[in-house]
Amino acid sequence: MKEGQTLCALAREGNLRTLPEVRHDGIWIEQDGRRMLNMSSNDYLGLASDATLQDEFWQSLPERDRLLSASSSRLLTGNFDVHQELETLLAERFGRESALTFSSGYHLNTGILPAVADVHTLILADKLVHASLIDGIRLSSATCIRYRHQDYRQLQSLLEKHRTNFERMIIVTESVFSMDGDVAPLAELVELKKAFPNVMLYVDEAHAIGVRGKRGLGIAEEQGCLADIDFLCGTFGKALASVGAYVVCSRLMHDYLVNRMRTLIFTTALPPLNVAWTKFVFSRLDGWEDLRIRLASMAEKVRGAVRQAGYPCPSESHIVPLVVGESEKTVLKAAEMQRKGFYVLPVRPPTVPAGTSRLRLSLTAALPEEEVERLGELIVNS
Repeated sequence: MKEGQTLCALAREGNLRTLPEVRHDGIWIEQDGRRMLNMSSNDYLGLASDATLQDEFWQSLPERDRLLSASSSRLLTGNFDVHQELETLLAERFGRESALTFSSGYHLNTGILPAVADVHTLILADKLVHASLIDGIRLSSATCIRYRHQDYRQLQSLLEKHRTNFERMIIVTESVFSMDGDVAPLAELVELKKAFPNVMLYVDEAHAIGVRGKRGLGIAEEQGCLADIDFLCGTFGKALASVGAYVVCSRLMHDYLVNRMRTLIFTTALPPLNVAWTKFVFSRLDGWEDLRIRLASMAEKVRGAVRQAGYPCPSESHIVPLVVGESEKTVLKAAEMQRKGFYVLPVRPPTVPAGTSRLRLSLTAALPEEEVERLGELIVNS
């Protein structure tokens, strides 16, 4: 069967994936009798295992929000008060007209673009946007051009070339790129957008919400352009230690998505319990500046070690790639790191381009300083 042949080919290439069998203990992972520091988590602020925070939540949780299932889509009977309270809180904090929440980041990115981009739309997407954005683009009926990663001269040229060929053009980017950890100049993209009357800007802050900006509102806050991004998106499943995703936008666009976004209309809403936890965490986000500072300091040390070891390192964030190159060598490098106490996983094609397989070091504010120092020494000396 072709499926078996595909699996054999993946194994030969060093790209065969299996589901890991591990036990979690806070910031530690236990696998095959080894206890390793978890360096592959998206729990960037270290909140997911914060027992004190969880106790405070349970004590404050109203009876009405203890439901474990919404049991319906939001357009039927699955729209609870806490859903709307969270969206009101999001809109207020971001200083925008409206916000809309979704069951996952994948639903967010595969739902918005097909809803707003038709045959008269051109999507201009950064070459390195992640898989859910790529799938959203494919599901839309728009024409798409992928511009070279962070090449804004090329992007401007494409906007000028096609400005009269399409009714609408949408620039699509991440703010912190998920595999390289580099940061998009959102303020520059806003200025570029304003130069063309038919351009909209779609930004995914999945890896920035919570960890960047004075109040933790992401790169858009850090660069002073919260009000200027048409679709300002993010996830609750990383730094906010919950589940689901959001977009902040105009009221007009909110209402349009409620009527046209299939991944919102045709899916069961998030359980009130999960939404209440998200609301609880997000309402406290601006009080964790110390965690953001700690995380930034750790990241600077690890980036320095990667560069000292001679690896290219484009990262400007808490996501630090160690680019090995070949998939098989990357798998061996990950195994070596695990033997020495760090649970690091190989990232291989098709997640990253061929020849750029890497270890993705994902830092969290909960990591002990001494372990970060040991990690840096291991990178330099291995």
